Amino acid sequence: MALSKDIYHALKEIVGRENISKDPATLDAYAFQYLAELARPEQSRFMIRPEAVIMPGSTEEVQAIVKACNRYRIKVKPYSTGWYFFGAPQSEGVVQLDLRRMDRILEIDEKNMIAVIEPYVICATLQAEAMKVGLNCHMIGAGASTSILGNSTSYAGPGPGTFFMGHNAENLLALEWVMPNGDILRTGSLGSGAGCFCGEGPGPSLRGIVRGVMGARGGMGVFTKCAVKLSPWPGPAVMPVEGTVPAYKTDLPDNFRGYSLSFPNWKAYAEAYYKLFDAEEVGYIAHRQFNKIGNELSAAFWMMYLDPTKTLDDIEEFEKRPEIQKLAEETKFSFEIVLAGHFPGDIDYQEKVLDKILADTGGHRITWGDAKEDMEKFTLLYMIRLGHKNLNFVFVGGYMGAASQVATPDNVIQYPVPIAIEQLSKHHKKGWLVNSGKDAMMGSVGGKGGGGLASLEQFTFYDTHDKESVKGEIAYMKDSAKASFEGGIGPGKEFIYLQLGMTDEELEAGYAKVPQPSIFHWQWKIKQMLDPNDTGDRLYPTLKPTK
Repeated sequence: MALSKDIYHALKEIVGRENISKDPATLDAYAFQYLAELARPEQSRFMIRPEAVIMPGSTEEVQAIVKACNRYRIKVKPYSTGWYFFGAPQSEGVVQLDLRRMDRILEIDEKNMIAVIEPYVICATLQAEAMKVGLNCHMIGAGASTSILGNSTSYAGPGPGTFFMGHNAENLLALEWVMPNGDILRTGSLGSGAGCFCGEGPGPSLRGIVRGVMGARGGMGVFTKCAVKLSPWPGPAVMPVEGTVPAYKTDLPDNFRGYSLSFPNWKAYAEAYYKLFDAEEVGYIAHRQFNKIGNELSAAFWMMYLDPTKTLDDIEEFEKRPEIQKLAEETKFSFEIVLAGHFPGDIDYQEKVLDKILADTGGHRITWGDAKEDMEKFTLLYMIRLGHKNLNFVFVGGYMGAASQVATPDNVIQYPVPIAIEQLSKHHKKGWLVNSGKDAMMGSVGGKGGGGLASLEQFTFYDTHDKESVKGEIAYMKDSAKASFEGGIGPGKEFIYLQLGMTDEELEAGYAKVPQPSIFHWQWKIKQMLDPNDTGDRLYPTLKPTK
């Protein structure tokens, strides 16, 4: 459908003519979305085109837009920085709300370690400002360019820093919410006029309603500001950067260390997780990150990457070197860790505890040969800043993450890992996916603050411009989901992506099969109450209760 002149004029009156568009080229630019080819008919790179794009500059404008959409019975889909294709409209008749004008850090409360932000504040910007006052923000695995409000309120929030800094669902404090009916709700202490320090009470917490089972993903109104918990930063006010493109490095004070740790097998690997959880306060960032390139190519890739005179064309030559082959074997069961000392003697204590964990599990620090010093400085900048997420696309332009079932470490290595490895190995043989090794699993050491949970996400690489490669990726996703269901563990991220290509009936049938369908029954009741005119799209998962 096309917006009528009356509707378009009403929206234009809210934001001004320069902040709204229905130009086809502009609309197509918003419809062109990462991963669209995995869900759309004929492997199209485009999601459904919005009817208009509108850019509000304040909460008041957002509220006026949502009320107008209620009045005219049209849907509205908010979008901040985006990452997946979840940010795009999921049906016809949707107005795309681009929140890029709302990009202010409203406050950094150094004493209480809180930041109050608008939707388009990215992790990198908040981190840089927080570091000036000795603080840091948790940065999700998608990297420095993502909206911290978006992943705190509306989708997943784990990352390399979760172990020390917490999951962003935990870090979410008070927030301001333009609900689907156009009312404004300010949660917790903000709603009581007491500032943003607390998102809970008085009365029952609203965090569960706000986030739902995994975040509303733009399907339940618009979050216009929120407060997030910050964490201590025992480093310089400005990160020193050295080197040249692409492998920049940082030379931090001696209270920082950056290592890759190697273990003899998966069992020892998981045991190291538990010992880190039990140790407490040992480790600032911990993540299996460098393996995302694939276990057979990662060693060659990172050695190539550190050399500014080399390119991707040199990987094959690097991979043939005996020392690189030895390094590939050494990194087979490995993850990265950053230690940060917060007071005199702290870094020495953490090193001793880490030595004991490695001794108990048969692990060791990877030396990286002649690149030892460069690799440690590179690891520190990479893991703290997380500014290299473009490498997810480095091989042929497309990547997709599978598995990533969140569980205890021994459960992860016993169930999802073997299934993910078996499926990727099987599909490599068909020739449509990049054969970078059967294990390209990466993920957070801590799924919640302090540890306890973990997950590993299997990276697969495909050519977005080759329809046979895209079909191969889809087949891999379906087989992985099927194998996980049959293994009794439930599917991983691949099923979340596949859902966008399903009909409403198929979605509801899937929700009905989960172990606790009552979750979706309650979300249906919440949606009926808060969104009576159905302005939110279907990414807020609901299932009508049966009698």
